[in-house]
Amino acid sequence: MSVLEGRTALVTGAGRGIGAAVARALAAEGATVMVSDAGVSVDGDGHDAGPAETVAAQINDSGGKAFADATDITDFAACGDLITRAAETLGGFDVMVNAAGILRDGMVFKMSEQDWDAVISVHLKGTFNLTRHAAAWWRENRGGQYRLINFTSMSGLQGAPSQPNYAAAKMGIVGLTFSCANALKGYGVRSNAIAPIAGTRMTQGIKGGGSMDYSDSNARLAPDNVAPPVVYLASEQSEWLNRRVIFAGNGRISLMSNPVVEREIVSASGTWDVPTAFAEIESSFKEAVLWPNIFDKPPAQ
Repeated sequence: MSVLEGRTALVTGAGRGIGAAVARALAAEGATVMVSDAGVSVDGDGHDAGPAETVAAQINDSGGKAFADATDITDFAACGDLITRAAETLGGFDVMVNAAGILRDGMVFKMSEQDWDAVISVHLKGTFNLTRHAAAWWRENRGGQYRLINFTSMSGLQGAPSQPNYAAAKMGIVGLTFSCANALKGYGVRSNAIAPIAGTRMTQGIKGGGSMDYSDSNARLAPDNVAPPVVYLASEQSEWLNRRVIFAGNGRISLMSNPVVEREIVSASGTWDVPTAFAEIESSFKEAVLWPNIFDKPPAQ
């Protein structure tokens, strides 16, 4: 018996790339899937039902069961209609996967208000719109094993320098995911995030750059490699896992650490004066924060 037999799922951004790989993987394991994708360009322009219809047809032709949808996830009311329609069409509503996204890159000192708003609207507001309506449905239909799976990014977790809008949205999604994990666990919901790495049309602009090969020939970065942990999170076996971020791709599945107190200084009197605070902060914290991240340039040889 397939691990998701009888489960139902809605996946956004499922017409291409990682979202499509996730939709196909969920269906291959027995889930009935609503494939949702507005069919926009990488920067969010246009509207085309074709990508969602193509993926749904692929699933159905392979013996699975899928339905296509092209809802604009930035529309709050439309997302409410989508959740209701998905529950009726699928025969239930167990899993919400928020994977839709666009890119409008630029350094923060050059970014337009429109480019900021567009990315925040799709990623952060879109994730909220569907999560809000899904949560209401789960609250009214208690007793299931429900799963909220949101897509974040290392761009946010590490701070990509040319993606302030995308990074902010993706870190906002982490906060939303954690809040939902705490708020909805009493209704049978487990809420986690995936930070993927894969070669898709959203990474085409960086192919051939840096140390990572995003070309289609690199099987390690195939979107399909992101799907297995998503399938696990969607299953009933993942009931123990809540309020975490999972990295997936490039041959790795990693449990990311949640924010914790790394080092701490405590005043015996409960108050601080500025000179003492300066001295203690540098002596206790400075060594801990002098570490490289993935966007640091290597030292000159």
